[in-house]
Amino acid sequence: MKTIDRTMGPMEWALLLSLSMLWGGSFFFVGVAVEDLGPLTIVALRVGLAAVALNAWILLRGQRMPLDPGLWAAFFGMGLLNNMIPFSLIAWGQGHIASGLASILNATTPFFTLIVAHVLTRDEPLTPGRLLGVAIGFAGVVYMLGSEVHAGTASHSWAQLAVLAGALSYAFAGVFGRRFRRLGCSPLVAACGQVTASALVLMPLALGVERFWQAPWPGPATWSAVVGLALFSTALAYLIYFRLLASAGATNLLLVTFLIPASAILLGIVVLGERLEWRHLTGMGLIGLGLVSIDGRPWRWLRSVAHACWKARREGARR
Repeated sequence: MKTIDRTMGPMEWALLLSLSMLWGGSFFFVGVAVEDLGPLTIVALRVGLAAVALNAWILLRGQRMPLDPGLWAAFFGMGLLNNMIPFSLIAWGQGHIASGLASILNATTPFFTLIVAHVLTRDEPLTPGRLLGVAIGFAGVVYMLGSEVHAGTASHSWAQLAVLAGALSYAFAGVFGRRFRRLGCSPLVAACGQVTASALVLMPLALGVERFWQAPWPGPATWSAVVGLALFSTALAYLIYFRLLASAGATNLLLVTFLIPASAILLGIVVLGERLEWRHLTGMGLIGLGLVSIDGRPWRWLRSVAHACWKARREGARR
C-alpha cells in the first residue's frame, strides 16, 4: 500500500511553521484566560466563536454545510478527540502548571502518534529513522525549556497527566481525521464541522457546570485572549490542520507540537522583548535535526553517500 508523503515539500513546511505559531499562541491565550474563566468555559467559548466564524465564512462563500448523518457522526468523533477531550484537559492542566511545562508535555504527541498510526494504519509505518527523529526532537524541547521541567516535576502530577492524556487524544485524532479526505470533505468543511459539533456539546455543558456569569465579569485582556484563541488558534489553525493532514499524514502533521515551544519562545522575544539564550538556540537546533530526520532526508543522503563510496571502492579494486 502506498505510504502518505513522508517528505514534505516547501508548502507543507510553510504551513507546518504557520500552524506552530498559531498553536504556540494558544498556550499564551489560555494562560491569560484561565486567570478569570474556568477551563470548560474557555474551551466552550473557543470552539463556539470559532464555529460562528467558520460557518459565517462558508455562507459568505455561497456554500452550505452537508447534512449527511454519517459525516456529522465523523464530525462529532473528531470534535471529541481533537477538541473536547484535549482542550479541556490541557486548559485544566494549565491552571496548575506553567504554560512552558504544558507545551513540553504536549510535545509527546508525536511519540503517541507514531505508535497509534503504526497500529491503526498501513501507510504510516514506524521506522527506526522516525523513532530516532522523534527522540531527538523531544530532547530539544526538554533542553530548551529545561528549567521549567525542573520547576514542575515535583508537584501537580494530576495536571501533568491531564496534559499527557490530551496529547494522546491528539494522536488518535490525527489518525481519525484522515477519513475526511476519503469522504470528499474539504479542509474548510472539516474544520467547521468539528468545531460546530464540539460547540454543540461544550456550550451547554459549560453553562450548566461552571456558570461563568455568576463570577466577576472578566476584563478586556481576558476577552481579547478568548477571541484570539478562537479566531487564530482554532478557526484559522484548523483550516491549515486539515489541509496538512490530507497531504502530509498524521505523523508529519503532529510534529508541529515540537515547534510550538520554539514558536512560543520566538513570540516572547519578538513581542515581549524577552532574551534569546544559548539553550534556546541549542534546543531549536535539536528540534530541527529531529524534524529533518523524521522527514527522511538525512538517512537517504547517508545511504546515497555510502553507496557512492562503496561503488567507488569497488571500481578502484577492479583496476
